[in-house]
Amino acid sequence: MNEPSDVLCAGVIVADHLCSPIDHLPQPGELVLADRMLLTLGGSAANTAVDLAKMGRAATVVGRVGDDAFGRIVADLLRAAAVDVSALQFGVGDDTGRTLIVNVRGQDRRFITNFGANTRFCAADIPIRRVKRCRVLYLGGYLTLPQLRQDALVDLFAAARQAGVRTVLDVAVSGPGDYLGRLERLLPHVDVFLPNNDEAQRILGGEPDPWRQAEEFRRLGAATVVITRGAAGSVLAGDRLRLQAGTYPVEFVDGSGGGDAFDAGYIYGLLQGMEPADCMRYGTALGAGCVRAVGTTTGVFTRDECEAFIRRHELPMESL
Repeated sequence: MNEPSDVLCAGVIVADHLCSPIDHLPQPGELVLADRMLLTLGGSAANTAVDLAKMGRAATVVGRVGDDAFGRIVADLLRAAAVDVSALQFGVGDDTGRTLIVNVRGQDRRFITNFGANTRFCAADIPIRRVKRCRVLYLGGYLTLPQLRQDALVDLFAAARQAGVRTVLDVAVSGPGDYLGRLERLLPHVDVFLPNNDEAQRILGGEPDPWRQAEEFRRLGAATVVITRGAAGSVLAGDRLRLQAGTYPVEFVDGSGGGDAFDAGYIYGLLQGMEPADCMRYGTALGAGCVRAVGTTTGVFTRDECEAFIRRHELPMESL
């Protein structure tokens, strides 16, 4: 029998191809040189699991890759990062999901993605016995995975909470869609909901204000809502609690994986029994570490590095 993990990290798993920041996008037929090109892990489930392992917590990744070279590379990289891959499924004949990330200096990242085996991932792939034996169930990339049905997730999240497991949900969106319709019945079973400002705006049909976004998701049933805002920081709305946080001072290199690192830091705080303000500090610190380097997990702090960083820097935060 598999040893219980602190966290089951379910959702998107891909192999990332990414470049260090380039000066400009190439014109048709133009060759632009990058200092570095990486093939590494990507996807919310993989990134968050690796980040938690770097913080010394036992993490199991749950998801699908293909039975191809990229699937084997992803599995090897996860093992090397001390992540449990015993719940990773290799789809026969499937391609491993892959993302091409183009970094242009001074601009937000550009993504070209083929989800591959992720499109077959469903709630039945998340082992309920293992869910009931972990401390946190994390699902990342929801709303991009077509086989993840809301009704099945409602049953899974309800069973997790009944077993005393904390439920944490993050999402990703692409293009227009009925995103709210896929969340309304699930949010009442979510302990912490972690969309970013842009995702929340699309889900809510154009509402740009992070506080109104958070309050609407709270009204729909989420216990705690954290809206991350990149360089603008984050806001948290909970039961009789409103927090607004800034960011830590670091040199920005690449934003890939920053949101997943925030999730991992927040979850680390939950595992440590921290109050929401400290969960936000750890989330913001891991996000800051992530964006210092090219790649989704390369720059993320270890536990000792994170503790030292938080001691040296004060995070701007106010209670509203």
